[in-house]
Amino acid sequence: QEQLVESGGGLVQAGGSLRLSCAASGRTFGGYTIGWFRQAPGKEREFVARINWRGINTYYADSVKGRFTISRDKGKNMVYLQLNSLTPEDTAVYYCAASPREIPRTSEYAYWGQGTQVTVSS
Repeated sequence: QEQLVESGGGLVQAGGSLRLSCAASGRTFGGYTIGWFRQAPGKEREFVARINWRGINTYYADSVKGRFTISRDKGKNMVYLQLNSLTPEDTAVYYCAASPREIPRTSEYAYWGQGTQVTVSS
């Protein structure tokens, strides 16, 4: 069974950093674009970043550009999201998702993880 599992969330003070991991199992997800999304309490899920299967093309939401970095280790079937300069506004459940499309719409992500909580205190 194809599965994505996020880890690395936690509680951090404003200005701190975290590294989130997305582990793929059940298949390699080779050829898939991996995206990170987040959902804060009372808000809709929003796109954060994505990386294509080659690990070359990346794209970020304006709200995280310059602070977050997405990367991919194809050999380990892992995708990472480095979160720097965190603010309380970054508090959310973070999800990774996989899509067979190179530049997918949110609806085109076929596989989703269960999420990992990131809480940033002021």
